Amino acid sequence: MKINVASKNPIKIGAVEELLPLYDFLSEAELISFEVNSGVSEEPRSLEETIRGAINRAEAAFMDCRYSFGIESGLMDVPYTKTGNMDFCACVIYDGKENHLGLSCAFEFPLAVTKMIHERGLDASEAYFRLGLTEEKDIGSSIGIIGLLTRGKVTRKDYTKQAVQMALIQLENRELY
Repeated sequence: MKINVASKNPIKIGAVEELLPLYDFLSEAELISFEVNSGVSEEPRSLEETIRGAINRAEAAFMDCRYSFGIESGLMDVPYTKTGNMDFCACVIYDGKENHLGLSCAFEFPLAVTKMIHERGLDASEAYFRLGLTEEKDIGSSIGIIGLLTRGKVTRKDYTKQAVQMALIQLENRELY
């Protein structure tokens, strides 16, 4: 069985790769990754846009495979937060007929990062870099902003795995959905 991951980001690929052995129906799968355009902005700024990006990626990557995984991080409006937004990860698994959606935990970016994303249209990694909060230009391909803020206690791979596992609930329990 082949599984396609619609990304060349090593964190997204690694998250799926690490989870496959935990699921009997996926444990023998061959994972293939390739770059797919999300069709949304570089830093999605809503729940709908982030999920749409994951759907677009999963559906575009569905070629000669059993399942394709689309993973997208973005901001969503959350009341009572300091910035008005929280970052989260969405995973869509497409089986050729249906999309299976899972979301990760969510957290707030620092005020200055959120402001730069909204005012200058930057993605989170670029905003973090420009503000001097990291020396890594593409922090999203390593521990991520969540990794910096939690001092490594929760990494981008961790929260990506959460989204993937939540989407896999529907495949592992098909009779309930």
